[in-house]
Amino acid sequence: MSTSVRAAAPRQKMRADDDLGANLRLNPAKVAIGLLGMVVVVWALANLFLAFGYYPQWFGNKVVIGLLAIIGGVGGAAVLFFFLNMFVEGLPQRLSEGVIPYAFLLPGLGLVGLMLIYPTFQTINYSFANSDSTAYIGLQNYKTIFSDSEFWSSIVNNVLWLLIVPAVTVALGIMVAVLADKLSATGEKVAKSLIFLPMAISFVGATAIWGLIYAYNNPGQTQTGLLNAIVVGLGGEPQTWLQISTAKLNSILLMVILVWLQVGFSMVLLSSAIKGVPEDTLEAARIDGASEVQIFFRVIIPQIRGTIITVFVTVFILVLKVFDLVYVTTNGSYGTNVIANLFFNKLFAASEAGQATAIVVVLLLAVTPLIWFQIRHFKEEEASR
Repeated sequence: MSTSVRAAAPRQKMRADDDLGANLRLNPAKVAIGLLGMVVVVWALANLFLAFGYYPQWFGNKVVIGLLAIIGGVGGAAVLFFFLNMFVEGLPQRLSEGVIPYAFLLPGLGLVGLMLIYPTFQTINYSFANSDSTAYIGLQNYKTIFSDSEFWSSIVNNVLWLLIVPAVTVALGIMVAVLADKLSATGEKVAKSLIFLPMAISFVGATAIWGLIYAYNNPGQTQTGLLNAIVVGLGGEPQTWLQISTAKLNSILLMVILVWLQVGFSMVLLSSAIKGVPEDTLEAARIDGASEVQIFFRVIIPQIRGTIITVFVTVFILVLKVFDLVYVTTNGSYGTNVIANLFFNKLFAASEAGQATAIVVVLLLAVTPLIWFQIRHFKEEEASR
Protein backbone atom coordinates (compact mmCIF):
# COMPACT_ATOMS: atom_id res chain seq x y z
CA MET A 1 0.00 0.00 0.00
CA SER A 2 2.78 2.36 0.93
CA THR A 3 4.55 1.58 -2.38
CA SER A 4 1.48 2.55 -4.44
CA VAL A 5 1.11 5.75 -2.44
CA ARG A 6 4.72 6.62 -3.09
CA ALA A 7 4.24 5.89 -6.83
CA ALA A 8 1.12 8.06 -7.02
CA ALA A 9 2.75 11.04 -5.32
CA PRO A 10 5.00 11.97 -8.30
CA ARG A 11 2.00 11.71 -10.67
CA GLN A 12 -0.04 14.01 -8.45
CA LYS A 13 2.85 16.46 -8.30
CA MET A 14 3.15 16.38 -12.11
CA ARG A 15 -0.58 17.08 -12.50
CA ALA A 16 -0.33 19.95 -10.03
CA ASP A 17 2.63 21.36 -11.95
CA ASP A 18 0.65 21.05 -15.22
CA ASP A 19 -2.35 22.86 -13.67
CA LEU A 20 -0.09 25.58 -12.34
CA GLY A 21 1.51 25.93 -15.76
CA ALA A 22 -1.91 26.21 -17.42
CA ASN A 23 -2.90 28.90 -14.95
CA LEU A 24 0.23 30.91 -15.78
CA ARG A 25 0.45 30.17 -19.53
CA LEU A 26 -0.21 33.00 -22.02
CA ASN A 27 -1.59 32.34 -25.51
CA PRO A 28 0.16 35.04 -27.57
CA ALA A 29 -1.80 34.32 -30.76
CA LYS A 30 -5.22 34.74 -29.12
CA VAL A 31 -4.12 37.85 -27.26
CA ALA A 32 -2.68 39.47 -30.39
CA ILE A 33 -5.64 38.60 -32.65
CA GLY A 34 -8.15 39.66 -30.01
CA LEU A 35 -6.41 42.97 -29.36
CA LEU A 36 -5.95 43.75 -33.06
CA GLY A 37 -9.57 42.78 -33.80
CA MET A 38 -10.92 45.10 -31.09
CA VAL A 39 -8.85 48.02 -32.37
CA VAL A 40 -10.02 47.47 -35.96
CA VAL A 41 -13.69 47.14 -34.96
CA VAL A 42 -13.62 50.30 -32.82
CA TRP A 43 -11.82 52.20 -35.60
CA ALA A 44 -14.30 51.00 -38.25
CA LEU A 45 -17.38 51.83 -36.14
CA ALA A 46 -16.04 55.26 -35.20
CA ASN A 47 -15.41 56.11 -38.86
CA LEU A 48 -18.81 54.76 -39.91
CA PHE A 49 -20.73 56.89 -37.42
CA LEU A 50 -18.58 59.95 -38.12
CA ALA A 51 -19.35 59.50 -41.82
CA PHE A 52 -23.08 59.52 -40.99
CA GLY A 53 -22.65 62.97 -39.49
CA TYR A 54 -20.11 64.58 -41.84
CA TYR A 55 -20.90 62.92 -45.18
CA PRO A 56 -24.58 61.86 -45.16
CA GLN A 57 -24.72 62.34 -48.91
CA TRP A 58 -22.60 59.20 -49.35
CA PHE A 59 -25.49 57.03 -48.15
CA GLY A 60 -28.34 58.44 -50.23
CA ASN A 61 -31.08 58.96 -47.66
CA LYS A 62 -31.86 58.71 -43.96
CA VAL A 63 -33.45 55.28 -44.24
CA VAL A 64 -30.19 53.80 -45.47
CA ILE A 65 -28.30 55.59 -42.69
CA GLY A 66 -30.74 54.19 -40.11
CA LEU A 67 -30.42 50.63 -41.41
CA LEU A 68 -26.63 50.86 -41.55
CA ALA A 69 -26.57 52.30 -38.03
CA ILE A 70 -28.59 49.34 -36.71
CA ILE A 71 -26.51 46.77 -38.60
CA GLY A 72 -23.24 48.47 -37.70
CA GLY A 73 -24.19 49.03 -34.06
CA VAL A 74 -25.55 45.56 -33.32
CA GLY A 75 -23.18 43.64 -35.59
CA GLY A 76 -20.20 45.74 -34.53
CA ALA A 77 -20.97 45.13 -30.87
CA ALA A 78 -21.20 41.37 -31.48
CA VAL A 79 -17.86 41.30 -33.34
CA LEU A 80 -16.25 43.51 -30.68
CA PHE A 81 -17.30 41.13 -27.90
CA PHE A 82 -16.09 38.15 -29.97
CA PHE A 83 -12.57 39.60 -30.17
CA LEU A 84 -12.76 40.75 -26.55
CA ASN A 85 -13.61 37.20 -25.48
CA MET A 86 -10.73 35.86 -27.57
CA PHE A 87 -8.33 38.34 -25.94
CA VAL A 88 -9.44 37.38 -22.43
CA GLU A 89 -9.25 33.66 -23.16
CA GLY A 90 -5.68 34.12 -24.32
CA LEU A 91 -4.60 35.44 -20.94
CA PRO A 92 -3.36 33.09 -18.20
CA GLN A 93 -6.32 31.19 -16.76
CA ARG A 94 -6.14 32.68 -13.29
CA LEU A 95 -5.93 36.22 -14.67
CA SER A 96 -8.63 35.51 -17.28
CA GLU A 97 -11.15 34.35 -14.66
CA GLY A 98 -10.60 37.50 -12.63
CA VAL A 99 -10.67 39.91 -15.56
CA ILE A 100 -13.58 38.59 -17.64
CA PRO A 101 -16.47 40.27 -15.72
CA TYR A 102 -14.75 43.65 -15.92
CA ALA A 103 -13.74 43.13 -19.55
CA PHE A 104 -17.32 42.72 -20.73
CA LEU A 105 -18.40 45.79 -18.75
CA LEU A 106 -15.59 47.88 -20.22
CA PRO A 107 -17.23 48.79 -23.59
CA GLY A 108 -20.41 49.95 -21.85
CA LEU A 109 -18.50 51.92 -19.24
CA GLY A 110 -16.31 53.42 -21.97
CA LEU A 111 -19.39 54.56 -23.91
CA VAL A 112 -20.93 56.05 -20.75
CA GLY A 113 -17.67 57.82 -20.05
CA LEU A 114 -17.48 59.18 -23.59
CA MET A 115 -21.11 60.32 -23.77
CA LEU A 116 -21.73 61.44 -20.17
CA ILE A 117 -18.68 61.82 -17.96
CA TYR A 118 -16.40 63.60 -20.46
CA PRO A 119 -19.10 66.16 -21.51
CA THR A 120 -19.85 66.79 -17.82
CA PHE A 121 -16.26 67.76 -17.03
CA GLN A 122 -16.01 69.71 -20.28
CA THR A 123 -19.17 71.65 -19.35
CA ILE A 124 -17.72 72.50 -15.94
CA ASN A 125 -14.54 73.63 -17.68
CA TYR A 126 -16.43 75.89 -20.12
CA SER A 127 -18.39 77.49 -17.29
CA PHE A 128 -15.19 79.37 -16.38
CA ALA A 129 -14.69 80.62 -19.96
CA ASN A 130 -16.01 83.59 -21.93
CA SER A 131 -19.02 83.67 -24.25
CA ASP A 132 -17.30 81.77 -27.08
CA SER A 133 -15.14 79.54 -24.82
CA THR A 134 -11.86 80.97 -26.10
CA ALA A 135 -10.48 82.38 -22.83
CA TYR A 136 -10.90 81.81 -19.11
CA ILE A 137 -12.58 84.52 -17.05
CA GLY A 138 -12.72 82.80 -13.66
CA LEU A 139 -15.97 83.06 -11.70
CA GLN A 140 -17.39 85.94 -13.76
CA ASN A 141 -20.12 83.78 -15.34
CA TYR A 142 -21.35 82.68 -11.91
CA LYS A 143 -21.30 86.27 -10.64
CA THR A 144 -23.35 87.34 -13.68
CA ILE A 145 -26.04 84.70 -13.41
CA PHE A 146 -26.38 85.06 -9.62
CA SER A 147 -26.90 88.82 -10.04
CA ASP A 148 -29.51 88.31 -12.79
CA SER A 149 -33.13 88.71 -11.62
CA GLU A 150 -34.31 86.39 -14.41
CA PHE A 151 -32.11 83.62 -12.99
CA TRP A 152 -33.64 83.98 -9.53
CA SER A 153 -37.13 84.13 -11.01
CA SER A 154 -36.39 80.88 -12.81
CA ILE A 155 -35.11 79.34 -9.56
CA VAL A 156 -38.34 80.34 -7.77
CA ASN A 157 -40.44 78.86 -10.59
CA ASN A 158 -38.43 75.64 -10.50
CA VAL A 159 -38.97 75.37 -6.74
CA LEU A 160 -42.70 75.91 -7.30
CA TRP A 161 -42.73 73.14 -9.91
CA LEU A 162 -40.83 70.85 -7.51
CA LEU A 163 -43.21 71.49 -4.63
CA ILE A 164 -46.39 70.90 -6.63
CA VAL A 165 -45.89 68.49 -9.54
CA PRO A 166 -44.28 65.43 -7.85
CA ALA A 167 -46.65 65.55 -4.87
CA VAL A 168 -49.78 65.96 -7.01
CA THR A 169 -48.61 63.28 -9.47
CA VAL A 170 -48.02 60.73 -6.69
CA ALA A 171 -51.29 61.61 -4.92
CA LEU A 172 -53.34 61.30 -8.11
CA GLY A 173 -51.47 58.12 -9.07
CA ILE A 174 -52.40 56.49 -5.75
CA MET A 175 -56.01 57.68 -6.04
CA VAL A 176 -56.43 56.40 -9.59
CA ALA A 177 -54.70 53.10 -8.77
CA VAL A 178 -57.00 52.46 -5.81
CA LEU A 179 -60.17 53.43 -7.67
CA ALA A 180 -59.24 51.46 -10.80
CA ASP A 181 -58.63 48.35 -8.70
CA LYS A 182 -62.27 48.51 -7.54
CA LEU A 183 -63.55 48.09 -11.12
CA SER A 184 -64.15 44.85 -12.95
CA ALA A 185 -61.19 43.28 -14.76
CA THR A 186 -62.27 44.75 -18.11
CA GLY A 187 -63.11 48.14 -16.63
CA GLU A 188 -59.76 48.29 -14.85
CA LYS A 189 -57.86 47.57 -18.07
CA VAL A 190 -59.80 50.19 -20.05
CA ALA A 191 -59.47 52.85 -17.34
CA LYS A 192 -55.76 52.28 -16.82
CA SER A 193 -55.09 52.22 -20.57
CA LEU A 194 -56.83 55.57 -21.06
CA ILE A 195 -55.01 57.17 -18.12
CA PHE A 196 -51.66 55.77 -19.23
CA LEU A 197 -52.19 56.85 -22.85
CA PRO A 198 -50.72 60.39 -22.43
CA MET A 199 -47.35 58.76 -21.62
CA ALA A 200 -47.13 57.86 -25.31
CA ILE A 201 -47.40 61.53 -26.30
CA SER A 202 -44.32 63.74 -26.57
CA PHE A 203 -44.10 66.88 -24.46
CA VAL A 204 -44.48 69.02 -27.58
CA GLY A 205 -47.54 67.02 -28.68
CA ALA A 206 -49.09 67.35 -25.23
CA THR A 207 -48.45 71.08 -25.32
CA ALA A 208 -50.26 71.33 -28.66
CA ILE A 209 -53.26 69.45 -27.22
CA TRP A 210 -53.44 71.69 -24.17
CA GLY A 211 -52.98 74.72 -26.40
CA LEU A 212 -56.47 73.92 -27.72
CA ILE A 213 -57.79 73.83 -24.16
CA TYR A 214 -56.20 77.18 -23.25
CA ALA A 215 -56.99 78.83 -26.62
CA TYR A 216 -58.43 82.40 -26.54
CA ASN A 217 -60.66 84.31 -28.90
CA ASN A 218 -61.86 87.89 -28.48
CA PRO A 219 -65.08 88.46 -26.50
CA GLY A 220 -68.13 88.00 -28.71
CA GLN A 221 -66.43 85.38 -30.87
CA THR A 222 -66.96 81.64 -30.55
CA GLN A 223 -64.50 80.28 -28.02
CA THR A 224 -62.71 77.26 -29.50
CA GLY A 225 -60.68 76.74 -26.34
CA LEU A 226 -62.37 74.33 -23.94
CA LEU A 227 -61.53 76.31 -20.81
CA ASN A 228 -62.78 79.62 -22.19
CA ALA A 229 -65.88 77.94 -23.62
CA ILE A 230 -66.74 76.75 -20.09
CA VAL A 231 -66.03 80.21 -18.60
CA VAL A 232 -68.18 81.98 -21.20
CA GLY A 233 -70.91 79.35 -20.83
CA LEU A 234 -71.04 80.16 -17.10
CA GLY A 235 -71.39 83.87 -17.87
CA GLY A 236 -67.76 84.92 -17.46
CA GLU A 237 -65.28 86.66 -19.74
CA PRO A 238 -62.68 84.70 -21.78
CA GLN A 239 -59.15 84.84 -20.41
CA THR A 240 -55.78 84.83 -22.14
CA TRP A 241 -54.59 81.80 -20.19
CA LEU A 242 -50.78 81.53 -19.76
CA GLN A 243 -50.54 85.30 -20.30
CA ILE A 244 -52.46 86.65 -17.32
CA SER A 245 -50.92 89.04 -14.82
CA THR A 246 -50.59 86.45 -12.03
CA ALA A 247 -47.29 84.82 -13.05
CA LYS A 248 -47.59 81.94 -10.58
CA LEU A 249 -50.97 80.97 -12.06
CA ASN A 250 -49.37 80.89 -15.52
CA SER A 251 -46.82 78.39 -14.19
CA ILE A 252 -49.49 76.31 -12.46
CA LEU A 253 -51.41 76.02 -15.74
CA LEU A 254 -48.24 74.64 -17.34
CA MET A 255 -47.79 72.21 -14.44
CA VAL A 256 -51.22 70.76 -15.18
CA ILE A 257 -49.86 69.53 -18.53
CA LEU A 258 -46.95 67.69 -16.92
CA VAL A 259 -49.16 66.17 -14.22
CA TRP A 260 -51.52 64.93 -16.95
CA LEU A 261 -48.56 63.30 -18.71
CA GLN A 262 -47.05 61.64 -15.63
CA VAL A 263 -50.10 60.40 -13.69
CA GLY A 264 -50.23 57.28 -15.87
CA PHE A 265 -46.62 56.41 -15.02
CA SER A 266 -47.30 56.94 -11.32
CA MET A 267 -50.53 54.91 -11.47
CA VAL A 268 -48.93 51.85 -13.10
CA LEU A 269 -46.11 51.54 -10.56
CA LEU A 270 -48.25 52.28 -7.52
CA SER A 271 -51.04 49.97 -8.66
CA SER A 272 -48.53 47.15 -8.98
CA ALA A 273 -47.21 47.89 -5.48
CA ILE A 274 -50.73 47.98 -3.98
CA LYS A 275 -51.58 44.62 -5.58
CA GLY A 276 -48.39 43.23 -3.99
CA VAL A 277 -49.52 44.04 -0.43
CA PRO A 278 -50.09 40.68 1.36
CA GLU A 279 -53.79 39.98 1.79
CA ASP A 280 -53.33 38.49 5.29
CA THR A 281 -52.10 41.84 6.63
CA LEU A 282 -55.30 43.47 5.36
CA GLU A 283 -57.46 40.70 6.83
CA ALA A 284 -55.66 40.98 10.16
CA ALA A 285 -56.36 44.73 10.23
CA ARG A 286 -60.06 44.13 9.45
CA ILE A 287 -60.30 41.53 12.23
CA ASP A 288 -58.79 44.09 14.64
CA GLY A 289 -61.65 46.44 13.72
CA ALA A 290 -59.77 48.90 11.48
CA SER A 291 -61.83 50.86 8.96
CA GLU A 292 -60.95 50.86 5.25
CA VAL A 293 -59.51 54.37 5.58
CA GLN A 294 -57.29 53.28 8.49
CA ILE A 295 -56.23 50.17 6.57
CA PHE A 296 -55.27 52.33 3.59
CA PHE A 297 -53.20 54.85 5.53
CA ARG A 298 -51.75 52.58 8.23
CA VAL A 299 -51.31 49.27 6.41
CA ILE A 300 -51.15 49.81 2.64
CA ILE A 301 -49.26 53.12 2.46
CA PRO A 302 -46.40 51.99 4.78
CA GLN A 303 -45.95 48.82 2.70
CA ILE A 304 -45.74 50.72 -0.61
CA ARG A 305 -43.55 53.49 0.81
CA GLY A 306 -40.54 52.38 -1.26
CA THR A 307 -42.48 52.63 -4.53
CA ILE A 308 -43.91 56.01 -3.53
CA ILE A 309 -40.38 57.34 -2.90
CA THR A 310 -39.14 55.92 -6.22
CA VAL A 311 -41.98 57.52 -8.20
CA PHE A 312 -41.64 60.81 -6.32
CA VAL A 313 -37.87 61.08 -6.91
CA THR A 314 -38.19 60.08 -10.58
CA VAL A 315 -40.82 62.76 -11.24
CA PHE A 316 -38.83 65.21 -9.10
CA ILE A 317 -35.75 64.83 -11.31
CA LEU A 318 -37.89 65.12 -14.46
CA VAL A 319 -39.45 68.34 -13.16
CA LEU A 320 -36.06 69.80 -12.31
CA LYS A 321 -35.10 69.45 -15.98
CA VAL A 322 -38.44 70.55 -17.47
CA PHE A 323 -37.92 72.48 -20.70
CA ASP A 324 -40.18 71.48 -23.61
CA LEU A 325 -43.46 72.59 -22.08
CA VAL A 326 -42.20 76.05 -21.18
CA TYR A 327 -40.30 76.61 -24.43
CA VAL A 328 -43.21 75.68 -26.71
CA THR A 329 -45.93 77.55 -24.78
CA THR A 330 -44.41 80.80 -23.49
CA ASN A 331 -40.64 80.54 -23.98
CA GLY A 332 -40.30 81.83 -20.44
CA SER A 333 -42.45 84.94 -20.92
CA TYR A 334 -45.16 86.09 -18.50
CA GLY A 335 -43.15 84.98 -15.48
CA THR A 336 -42.95 81.28 -16.44
CA ASN A 337 -39.23 80.85 -17.08
CA VAL A 338 -37.37 77.85 -15.64
CA ILE A 339 -33.69 76.96 -15.40
CA ALA A 340 -33.54 74.67 -18.44
CA ASN A 341 -35.30 77.20 -20.68
CA LEU A 342 -33.07 80.00 -19.41
CA PHE A 343 -30.03 77.91 -20.31
CA PHE A 344 -31.36 77.31 -23.83
CA ASN A 345 -32.00 80.99 -24.44
CA LYS A 346 -28.61 82.00 -23.06
CA LEU A 347 -26.84 79.53 -25.31
CA PHE A 348 -28.74 79.88 -28.59
CA ALA A 349 -30.50 83.26 -28.45
CA ALA A 350 -27.95 85.33 -26.53
CA SER A 351 -24.85 83.33 -27.65
CA GLU A 352 -23.53 83.35 -24.08
CA ALA A 353 -21.99 79.89 -23.86
CA GLY A 354 -20.14 80.70 -20.64
CA GLN A 355 -23.25 81.80 -18.74
CA ALA A 356 -25.28 78.93 -20.23
CA THR A 357 -22.79 76.32 -19.03
CA ALA A 358 -22.66 77.97 -15.60
CA ILE A 359 -26.45 77.58 -15.39
CA VAL A 360 -26.10 73.91 -16.37
CA VAL A 361 -23.51 73.37 -13.63
CA VAL A 362 -25.94 74.84 -11.07
CA LEU A 363 -28.64 72.47 -12.36
CA LEU A 364 -26.19 69.54 -12.20
CA LEU A 365 -25.33 70.33 -8.59
CA ALA A 366 -29.05 70.45 -7.76
CA VAL A 367 -29.78 67.08 -9.42
CA THR A 368 -26.76 65.16 -8.05
CA PRO A 369 -27.99 64.74 -4.43
CA LEU A 370 -31.34 63.48 -5.72
CA ILE A 371 -29.70 60.91 -7.98
CA TRP A 372 -27.46 59.80 -5.10
CA PHE A 373 -30.51 59.47 -2.83
CA GLN A 374 -32.39 57.43 -5.45
CA ILE A 375 -29.43 55.07 -5.95
CA ARG A 376 -29.00 54.61 -2.20
CA HIS A 377 -32.73 53.98 -1.76
CA PHE A 378 -32.68 51.42 -4.60
CA LYS A 379 -29.74 49.58 -2.98
CA GLU A 380 -31.53 49.52 0.37
CA GLU A 381 -34.65 48.10 -1.26
CA GLU A 382 -32.62 45.42 -3.05
CA ALA A 383 -30.81 44.50 0.16
CA SER A 384 -34.09 44.11 2.08
CA ARG A 385 -35.55 41.64 -0.44
